Amino acid sequence: MNYQHLIIEQQQEEDTASLILNRPHVGNAFNAELIEELITALEYLAGQPIRVLIFKGNGKHFSAGADLNWMKNSANLTEQENYEDAQRLALLLKRLNQFPTPTIAVVQGAAFGGAVGLASACDIAIGTPASRFCLSEVKIGLIPAVISPYVLQTMGHRQARRYFLTAEVISGQQALELGLLHECVSEEQLEEAVHSLAQNITKNAPLATRQAKQLLADIAQQPLDSALIDLTCKKVAAIRVSSEGQEGLSAFLEKRDPAWRQT
Repeated sequence: MNYQHLIIEQQQEEDTASLILNRPHVGNAFNAELIEELITALEYLAGQPIRVLIFKGNGKHFSAGADLNWMKNSANLTEQENYEDAQRLALLLKRLNQFPTPTIAVVQGAAFGGAVGLASACDIAIGTPASRFCLSEVKIGLIPAVISPYVLQTMGHRQARRYFLTAEVISGQQALELGLLHECVSEEQLEEAVHSLAQNITKNAPLATRQAKQLLADIAQQPLDSALIDLTCKKVAAIRVSSEGQEGLSAFLEKRDPAWRQT
């Protein structure tokens, strides 16, 4: 498929792919067309033999949030039409959040409005001191509703109570302290830091990495009861007897690299 607003780069020798927002003339602001392209691209990439997905923006900014023309059009839609419009963004965030392999958001420049949700739906986020986050919706009479589950699980309820209501701009260093970023490095170090993270992931067992990600989704917000304990026991028992688990244990005991690292 030819994408008008996206660039997809696959590095087969490194088992990684980059999904790049490509609307630099508007700060990679998203509209209905970009959302649809992202939904399609994520579905395609989920079926590719990649170990890591890197999600970033082309140009100075990760994403300035919603496109102005898109917001103007939404003002002319009915409530039902706005609901259906929001459902598409919700599907995008769900697909990104549930992407089968690890995802890394590279937040250069601005991540405003819905873009905070995109970064929060990724497993890992890395930025620079010049990165800027803002839950800006209340400034224009809206609320960060669709992105709220992902932002809340990232920065926590207490901090969200402040930034959902104040719409303050959050610096890269503040974002690190709030949990919106895992790392905050200099502009010059950003590319190397992302590469290092991706390398760390691709050194690990492919099936175990996917299942570790799924495990986190399965146990999140679940009560620590006998059912959850039983689930975790079943999961570890199954992967121990898998071919990958057996290879990993054998390699450890034999003091050699496992097969996936040799290739």
